[in-house]
Amino acid sequence: MTTAVHDEQSDMNQGVFDPMPEAPALTPRQYYRLPWSLTDNGISWLEVTDACNLACEGCYRPHHDNHKSLEEIAGELEVFKRSRKSDCMSLAGGDPLVHPQIVEIVRMVREGGWKPIINTNGLALGHKLLARLKEAGASGFTFHIDTTQTRKDSAAETEADHNALRTRFAKMVAAAGGMSCSFNQTVSVNTLDQVKDTMAWALQYPDIVHTVVFILYRSPSLTGDFDFYANGQQITEHEHYDDSAWGGDSLVQARHVVAKLREVDPDFEPSAYLGGTVDPEATKWLIAARMASKDKGFGYVSPRYMEYLQIGHHLFKGTWLSYSTPKLLQRGRSTTAIFSLLDKGMRKIGKRYLGAMGNHELSIKDKMHMQTFTIIQPVDLLPDGRANMCDGCPDMTVHDGKLYWSCRLEEIKSYGCFMHAVPKGCKQPAKPALSD
Repeated sequence: MTTAVHDEQSDMNQGVFDPMPEAPALTPRQYYRLPWSLTDNGISWLEVTDACNLACEGCYRPHHDNHKSLEEIAGELEVFKRSRKSDCMSLAGGDPLVHPQIVEIVRMVREGGWKPIINTNGLALGHKLLARLKEAGASGFTFHIDTTQTRKDSAAETEADHNALRTRFAKMVAAAGGMSCSFNQTVSVNTLDQVKDTMAWALQYPDIVHTVVFILYRSPSLTGDFDFYANGQQITEHEHYDDSAWGGDSLVQARHVVAKLREVDPDFEPSAYLGGTVDPEATKWLIAARMASKDKGFGYVSPRYMEYLQIGHHLFKGTWLSYSTPKLLQRGRSTTAIFSLLDKGMRKIGKRYLGAMGNHELSIKDKMHMQTFTIIQPVDLLPDGRANMCDGCPDMTVHDGKLYWSCRLEEIKSYGCFMHAVPKGCKQPAKPALSD
């Protein structure tokens, strides 16, 4: 659990670990609260191996060469099938592409009724493997590329230096056809300003870069003045979660990233979120969806649009919508036209599009794409020691037949329970808080 003290709107914690107080506070109630839950979610998380071909700063997963067998994976898929309905299945690790049976695993996931999304650093991905994964039923790729990594294929010191590599992967997936392409980037206070470079790059490719995810780094050095316990025994959190100078000495919150993205695109506006398990004002997952042609943006979809989209998919498909296919994402004109009849926010996008057509900035052949930007703020510790997790977490995984937050799985493996924090000087409770 890479953690830090956090209470985004609470007066009792104003100014604590707040590197940029000028960043406006977010008001989650103005967005659509995604109806995702523990048992009915847009995504589930299947870890197929701990092995990885790359070391990232601050990674919370030890890299052992213990690939799960197909039998083990089949058993975990049965748990998901029994306990959790979802649209997509994220294949993760480690790096799933180093698993020698990854093609068979993708086929198993697809035949189980999920869209397989492969979370990878991309180092092991070549054109032949890409073709085999597509044939097996892969729906998309999420590439983790950022400056936490020392990569052989991109000698980069800044996030902007990695954009050429990101473009290469995006074009590679686009050439194969029919699969979504997303990118993850970890963000610390030291790289916060560089999200602008990634944003500016992504805005150029709405047709082939379908999602960009900014994941906020949580360092053990920022856990505040706490003692940690598991099974009634005091432990040292740092024994199981590596610290990193890359993470800096201050917290980054979702609102800081939003402020930076608005410097690149003043229209940037989230429309949906997931809250915290303890703090209802937290924006743990914050999602914005942009409508754009290849050369021009028309604005960001409204909360009402996201609500219609989710409810419609659940009504007709039986699941909350997650990663969409490129074919669906290219239908921006028709969806804007339909939802303009129902929502003034979408009418604004429609008017901008018609204005561009009238000014001959577009032709009828130019498609309108939907491109998503997501900000994830992982587990935070509140001043009283309670862990504020992602409520309705899309990254729940299976261990010993039960569902757990994947970001805290090492605690379960090490202690059989989650750690809980107690402010120094306070007596530890007889039982950990339910939120832990």
